[in-house]
Amino acid sequence: MARIAGVNIPTNKRVLIALTYIHGIGRAKARDIVTKVGITEERRVNQLSDDEVLRIREVIDREYQVEGDLRRGVAMNIKRLMDLGCYRGLRHRRGLPVRGQRTHTNARTRKGPAKAIAGKKKVTK
Repeated sequence: MARIAGVNIPTNKRVLIALTYIHGIGRAKARDIVTKVGITEERRVNQLSDDEVLRIREVIDREYQVEGDLRRGVAMNIKRLMDLGCYRGLRHRRGLPVRGQRTHTNARTRKGPAKAIAGKKKVTK
C-alpha cells in the first residue's frame, strides 16, 4: 500500500482515482500530477515502482497544499471571519448556511435535525 501525504492510497485503483483520496486533490489536480510525473492515467497503484511513488510524493509536497496544512488553513480562515464579526463569521458561529441559502425550510445539514416547538400546532385549512 502506497502512502502519500500521510494517506494510505488504495492499491487496486487507477492512480488518477487513488490520488483523489488525499484531501485537497481532486480529478483535475490528480491529472496534472500524473502528467508531470509522466505516468499514464490507466496505470494502477500496485503497478507503480518505488521511484514513481517517490516522484509523485515530491511533486505533491513541492506544489500543492494538502491534508493537514490545507485543513489548518481553512480553519484559520473561518476563525478569522468569526473574530472579525463579519456576516459570514456570524453565520459560521451560529452554525447556519453561510452563502445565502434559505433557512425557513431546508438547511438541515447545517442546522441539524429538526427540534419540536412546544405549543405549536399545525394549521389546517
